[in-house]
Amino acid sequence: MSGLDVIAPLFVSANRPERFKEAAASGADAVILDLEDAVPPEAKREARRSLHLYLGLSNHSVLVRINEMGSPWHSDDVALVSSLPIDGVVLPKAEKGRPLLRLAADLRRRLPIIALIETARGLRDAFEIAAFPGINRLAFDSIDFFAELGCSHTREALLFARSSLVLASRLAAKVPPLDGVTTSVDDADLAREDARYARDLGFGGKLAIHARQIGPISAGFRPDEGEIAWAHKVLTAGEGAVAVDGTMVHTPVRNHARSILARAKTAPLR
Repeated sequence: MSGLDVIAPLFVSANRPERFKEAAASGADAVILDLEDAVPPEAKREARRSLHLYLGLSNHSVLVRINEMGSPWHSDDVALVSSLPIDGVVLPKAEKGRPLLRLAADLRRRLPIIALIETARGLRDAFEIAAFPGINRLAFDSIDFFAELGCSHTREALLFARSSLVLASRLAAKVPPLDGVTTSVDDADLAREDARYARDLGFGGKLAIHARQIGPISAGFRPDEGEIAWAHKVLTAGEGAVAVDGTMVHTPVRNHARSILARAKTAPLR
């Protein structure tokens, strides 16, 4: 699995090297070393130095969330990640326009970019951002987004935003987006339910902030036994329009059944 096509990437603060071994052993299919929100301004420089301590600890994909464009730390972050053997960059507060063009040019080697949508303007621009050649995947920061809009952090209030990112990704032929975090790190059931909800909307994965969330998120995205049995039944029922358990099945339904079986093979067992 590539650094971009992941299901449960785990954030770890780049200024907390004592947590690096735990992150590497967490079972996450990627680790996002965070230089942005998790790192206070006075620790930014030391956090950049600490990135080297993680590299080599894990065979999993490694991504780096850099600081936003226009911040005092962005240029130094870009210069550093361009020289590191990482699998991609997470760009916070992604919005359209010259900054995206500049970032693609400033990266001294072509690194895949995950664009984090976390502002009203970013959501408005999401269809153009997803179509931008340098952007490989969208991700949703529901926490910053709901705080800016002043809405509640509920599934109903954020449904339009989530559905927009799924549609934008599909129209741009990009990997399905990553959903935002579940803030409760001790509630495995909630993490699994949130992951299943995101999967049902069309997301391809979900960001994690603690190692305890990796298993529940992976389980939420993995098809259950009933879905797998249904998919096998559909694909063995024959071609054309046929009835399966009293429901008519044709090509789009068979394609859906194939996608279920593909997810069953790729979703990690935790």
